Amino acid sequence: MDESETDTNTNRRPFVSAADAPSGAVRAGGSDQAGGSRTLQKSKMQWPPMHKQTKPDVAMLLYPGVTLLDLIGPQSVLTPSCSVHVVWKNTDLLETDSGIVMQATSTLDECPMNLDVLFVPGGDFSIMRDDEVLRFLADRGSRARYVTSVCGGSIVLGAAGLLQGYEATSHWSARDKLPLFGATPVDARVVRDRNRLSGGGVTAGIDFGLVLLAELLGEDVAKMSQLVLEYDPAPPFDAGTPKKAGLEIMSKMQEWLGPMGDVLTPMCAAAAKDMRKYLSVVN
Repeated sequence: MDESETDTNTNRRPFVSAADAPSGAVRAGGSDQAGGSRTLQKSKMQWPPMHKQTKPDVAMLLYPGVTLLDLIGPQSVLTPSCSVHVVWKNTDLLETDSGIVMQATSTLDECPMNLDVLFVPGGDFSIMRDDEVLRFLADRGSRARYVTSVCGGSIVLGAAGLLQGYEATSHWSARDKLPLFGATPVDARVVRDRNRLSGGGVTAGIDFGLVLLAELLGEDVAKMSQLVLEYDPAPPFDAGTPKKAGLEIMSKMQEWLGPMGDVLTPMCAAAAKDMRKYLSVVN
């Protein structure tokens, strides 16, 4: 499936977020109009190195309709300490689910072959039917030290044949689709099964990033990253999971998300049927 065929207005997941990224090109609004400037305006401030170890190579998938916070949460944790490659088929501007426009730092072909971390965020689930993307994930994932995801990104990893026989988590609304791809769903903020590391929905990306960073470079580096982000959550409402939200809020959520389920279920079933194409790469 060509990226131009992805209808982000139809299949876009309705979990919106916006944040600033310390690397890559990011701006608000739609695509450039004719005559608009595409000059990258860089920060004048350079952060000092956080450690003296070799920086791990991390590839983070970017794609049209990606949920921005799924990507930016862990990217903000990892960037000061790792060599982060934000990858897509090309380096054209593309729109995230919240309207912020981003640009990959390298193409799929330019991405290092042997990665410390392969990471997939959630977003427009139609990406799980993109053969070029799934073959890239299956190839890099077959050699990566860690194969990881946040939110619906685990469903995409599953479609690439990378979660068969593993425990994983996802956003609560998509977690029940994991068995279609041979994975065992776990209701947890962060799940690790051997070298597979998955985070739950959207904001779990920061927790995921800190757990991964501790694995890569030690707890002190992870704690320093948590401190620099001042990540000390104290939410104004205790409604961040279906159980805590209660029946009334869940009823309203299900009404809002209903049409998405109608799209996601057959899409996952079709992707699971195609998964055997990528298992040969993984295995």
